[in-house]
Amino acid sequence: MAIPLPENNYNLMALQELRTWQQEMQRPPSFFNNLARKAQHKINSYIPDKVHNAITAAIKQMTRATLFGAGYVTRKPSEAQNLQLQEGLVLGRIDFYKHAAAAEGGITGAGGILLGLADFPLLFGFKMKLLFEIAALYGYDVNDYRERLYLLYIFQLAFSSHEHRRDVYLHMTDWETRKQHLPDDINEFNWRSFQQEYRDYIDLAKMAQLIPIIGAPVGAVVNYRLLRKLGQTAMNAYRMRWHETGKL
Repeated sequence: MAIPLPENNYNLMALQELRTWQQEMQRPPSFFNNLARKAQHKINSYIPDKVHNAITAAIKQMTRATLFGAGYVTRKPSEAQNLQLQEGLVLGRIDFYKHAAAAEGGITGAGGILLGLADFPLLFGFKMKLLFEIAALYGYDVNDYRERLYLLYIFQLAFSSHEHRRDVYLHMTDWETRKQHLPDDINEFNWRSFQQEYRDYIDLAKMAQLIPIIGAPVGAVVNYRLLRKLGQTAMNAYRMRWHETGKL
C-alpha cells in the first residue's frame, strides 16, 4: 500500500503532471504523425459516403444510448475537496475497468470475427461508464448536459489524431466560461468527426483482434491499454478544471 503524501506535496505532484500533459496536448504533430494521418485520409476517401454515414449513425446512436439510456445509472457527485483522496478512488475505478475490458477483449477475441465485432460496442460501454464514474468522483454532476458534453470531449482527446487532439484540447480550456455559451441540443455535436477520429485511432490495433488464435491476447492487451489511456486523460482533464477554479 502506498504511503499517502501530505496534501500540499500531492497537489504539487499532480500540478506538475498536469502541466506536462498540457504541453503534450498542444504539441504539434510530428512528421510520422502527419504521414500516418495522410495515409488514413487516403483510405477514407475510398470509402463511400453512405458507409461513412452508416458508421456515423451507429456511433451516434450508441453514444446517445449510453448517455441518455433510461437504464443507465451513475453515482451521486462527490463533495470532492481533497484531490489525493478522490484520485485514490478514481485510480481504483480505472483499475477495475481496465481489467474488466481486458477480460471482455480476451473472450471476444477468442471467438473469431463475430464475437470480435461485438467487442466494439461492449468496449465503448466500458469507456463511457468509466468516464461517468470519474466525473462524479471529481464532484461533477453528469445530469447536466454540459458535463456529458465534456465527457465526449475527454473521449475525443484520448482517441484522436495529434492534429484533432489539439483542437479538442483548446475547446476544453476555461470550460466554466465556455459551457455557458454551449448549445442545449446534443444533436449539434460534430458526430462525423467524433466517429471518424475514434475509428481511425483504434482501427489498426483492433483489427488484429479479429484474427483467430491471436485475437484473444490482442483483445485483452489492447482493451487494457485503451482504458488506461482514457483514465489518464480523464484525470488530467479534471485536474485542469480544478486548477482553473482554484481547487488545485
